[in-house]
Amino acid sequence: MSETPKSPATPVTIRDVAERAGVSKSLVSLVLRDAPHVSDARREAVLAAVAELGYRPNAHARGLSRTKTQTVGLVVNDLRNPWFVELLEGVTATLSAAGYSTLLADSRTDQRIGRSSLDGLIQHGVDGLVVIGTTSEAETVARIAAHVPVVLAGTLDPDLPSVDIVTNDDEAGAHLVTRHLLDLGHTRIAYLRGPGRISQLREQGFRRAMAEAGFAASAVVEAGGMSEESAHAAAGRLLGAPAPERVTAIFAFNDASAIGVLSVANTLGLRVPADLSVAGYDNSPLAKFQVVSLTSVDTGNFAIGVQAGTLLLERMQHPVQLQRVQKVATSLAVRGSTGSAPA
Repeated sequence: MSETPKSPATPVTIRDVAERAGVSKSLVSLVLRDAPHVSDARREAVLAAVAELGYRPNAHARGLSRTKTQTVGLVVNDLRNPWFVELLEGVTATLSAAGYSTLLADSRTDQRIGRSSLDGLIQHGVDGLVVIGTTSEAETVARIAAHVPVVLAGTLDPDLPSVDIVTNDDEAGAHLVTRHLLDLGHTRIAYLRGPGRISQLREQGFRRAMAEAGFAASAVVEAGGMSEESAHAAAGRLLGAPAPERVTAIFAFNDASAIGVLSVANTLGLRVPADLSVAGYDNSPLAKFQVVSLTSVDTGNFAIGVQAGTLLLERMQHPVQLQRVQKVATSLAVRGSTGSAPA
């Protein structure tokens, strides 16, 4: 008597396939991975059971139990941001030298079409993951990190016991650029805040420098996001005030948001740096363009990428170890967007 088929609402499992084919679950897994050393008869029995039951392998689980593929997944939160360029170069150069190829995913694009970049890379069987920049998939990172080596680069979130972190010293970098603006005579300075713990650290560095100079009361913090579009609205609020109350310098969370500030200043007829000084963070390729000439904190992006790749290679060899956090020193690249405070 034949077995009653499962209800369509009940998913078929690998155990069901094994029972129907009369083999073990491990042998079913071998067939599904197209592994060698499986007899033709058993392979045919498993494939017949798969077809009969309509079994769909769980791509995520299959990725977690896969053989090595010599590939690493790289996830960035927005490929439009040029900050990633040098960091990606550092990661890929390190992994390539060790014989690994890379798969790149843009989480912003994937989210817009309703899918997870991280799960997508796991389905491709990557041996490890590097999450670059602030991610909105913290829960997915935590779930995957339990099975696959993960390193965060340029971000501190999510903070997990088994996930290594490589970033710059955000508080020191923010203190450095704020001190630069103070030395130019600015006292009414605003910080355009971004997301996550790294922005909190940058705000701490900004406020510390302002307090040390005796201007804690005049420190302004405005939510500005991390894109040109989000910073545009924030800069409009800051720069719409009359000249006596208006800030004379803006330190933005990153270079992309600093570009948004420059755009608003241009629209309002404010001269940079004669009327307004603007500084960014990351020292991205965008900041170095002569037409932009943006003063920016250099985070050592290439070095962050190299270290992230190195930590991932080590963790893929020795998955069970405590979290390691490495910080790369910052420096300041001074360009034409900052100058003496207006009289």
